[in-house]
Amino acid sequence: KIFLNLMSHTWFWNIIQNDFKTGNIDFEGCMRLLEKMQINFDEDHLKHIFKKTIDKHSGDIISMDDFKAIYRALVHRPEFEELFKAYSMDGNILPNSQLLKFLAKEQFQTEANETTALEIIMKYEPIDEVRKKKQMSFEGFIRYMNSEECSIFKSQHKSVYQDMNQPLCDYFISSSHNTYLIADQLMGPSHLWGYTSALLKGCRCLEIDCWDGNNNEPIVYHGHTLTSKIPFRSVIRVIDKYAFMSSAYPLVLSLENHCSPKQQEVMAECLKSILGDKLLSTPIGGEVDMTRLPSPEALKFKVLVKNKKVGTLEQSLMRMDDDYRGEAEELSDSDFQSDDEDADDMMPLQRTRSPTKRKGDRKSSIPPQKKPKVKRTKIALVLSDLVVYTKSQKFVSFEHSQQHQQCYENNSIGESQARKLAKISAKEFISHTTRFITRIYPKGTRMSSSNYNPVEFWNVGCQMVALNFQTPGTQMELQDGKFLDNGGCGYVLKPAFLRDRNTTFTPRNVGAHSKPMSLSIRLISGHQLPPSGLSKTNKADPMVQIEIYGVPEDQARKKSSVIKSNALCPKWNETFSFNIQVPELAMIRFCVEDEVSLVSNEFLGQYTLPVTSLNTGYRNIPLLSKDGIKLESASLFAHIWYY
Repeated sequence: KIFLNLMSHTWFWNIIQNDFKTGNIDFEGCMRLLEKMQINFDEDHLKHIFKKTIDKHSGDIISMDDFKAIYRALVHRPEFEELFKAYSMDGNILPNSQLLKFLAKEQFQTEANETTALEIIMKYEPIDEVRKKKQMSFEGFIRYMNSEECSIFKSQHKSVYQDMNQPLCDYFISSSHNTYLIADQLMGPSHLWGYTSALLKGCRCLEIDCWDGNNNEPIVYHGHTLTSKIPFRSVIRVIDKYAFMSSAYPLVLSLENHCSPKQQEVMAECLKSILGDKLLSTPIGGEVDMTRLPSPEALKFKVLVKNKKVGTLEQSLMRMDDDYRGEAEELSDSDFQSDDEDADDMMPLQRTRSPTKRKGDRKSSIPPQKKPKVKRTKIALVLSDLVVYTKSQKFVSFEHSQQHQQCYENNSIGESQARKLAKISAKEFISHTTRFITRIYPKGTRMSSSNYNPVEFWNVGCQMVALNFQTPGTQMELQDGKFLDNGGCGYVLKPAFLRDRNTTFTPRNVGAHSKPMSLSIRLISGHQLPPSGLSKTNKADPMVQIEIYGVPEDQARKKSSVIKSNALCPKWNETFSFNIQVPELAMIRFCVEDEVSLVSNEFLGQYTLPVTSLNTGYRNIPLLSKDGIKLESASLFAHIWYY
């Protein structure tokens, strides 16, 4: 014990002595030293601890002993100490064998062996002498408990682990709506950053609204609104640069195309010349398989164009060697999926698509089914032929699709219509999504770019549930949490019961597909939570909400008690139990709020993940800000258990 104390003292002394060479240090020096030791800290919390320390003597500088006290107050958490002492024979050292016992008994890591324990010691034990003896000190244990390995999110799910050889329609695909907007739908700026940030988040379906621009250069913006305009060419350049930075799997460009045939030819030329080999313009292997879509694996590093298409794939292939620039064909509205999203969901101000008649006649809006005249659209053959597996096809009815639709034809359905269909024809909806890629998009009246809850559409197997990535909130948190899974590659394999064409599953009648899970969460404590916006120091009155999103009978929300004026290290020690019928579709969200008054709370941080990605045992729960940025020093600590 004396040896260890000496070792730990010497280790600590060796790290800090240089900084104290010229005497005592101030707050800046204290921060620098903690950074050097790779300790995450929140400045407000550190200030508070620092101030408490210097209040004991005058002046605003600290000695080595003071620094040691600050370090301990910040790093030596009593809840970690309790666990460490339970497995350490002498309260100071954890031998390899005891660490292994901890992994098996507390973390439920049944496959752990001596090597596992040794690897942890080698990676996290900072004191050389202790590490050489294949042991772990409390310092090493703290570093391990705070590491990614002890995160609530399963490490195996941080890389691609699912079968990527199933047809495209068997996956949930991370999808963005009006990707070019970074604010609202009416006045906001259009910006290339919309594309960059979505791609860096692993988004695999981007939307591009294309309109005729000056000098024969197509532009991207939200038509008939005051949103700013960006050149189509610039958008494709950005996509070319970032397409496969976060994921190797196929990227779909969903074109909402309002261009004249002449500018559509410019679009096709841009796509070909800028994307080069990345652009998929012919079926893989030259063969057209009419019965089954290719897999994400087969389409790795390829960009697919989703647009209206003239005729069939075979006709496109027969045209391959011809030069047919300048040729266009007319399609009537009944031939293709009008991706004029605003036309759907009762957005009469754009019904006619003529700029003069924009906003005036809201009252005389015509319900979609009574369109007085069939709209005709001209499509350039060169652009049409770039569409291979993602042809936009008008959705008529599930029955119509069953009889006439090809596997490479996709539908886009507005959220309101989709919600009605999910309610009244869930079985048919699911049967449809086992065969065809279905994209859902927000209704046109969401002017402020608000989002809908994506879970209700994932529940019926919709692959592309498009959200406004620029709008923070619970809906986007569910989207981000869903696609943390499978290595964040933007493709998540749907559960078997949403891929089987003869499935009997529906969200309101899970029947035999129920695999009930009993989940128990002991919320132990929080650490360095963001202080309240109302606090001048480092205080908050935190409470935690634990929410389950999934099929209707799994929806649940439980609240912890409020801990008064403690954001640094609130302790709850409260247990919450959930019974989950369909874990494969369930998401869990931990949300930390500051109780401002009895009726209002301020958001402090949250973390959302799929229930099937939960780790068992003692786990740290990272927290993200409203904008989805990781709060480096803030976390919750909990014990997770399920069977």
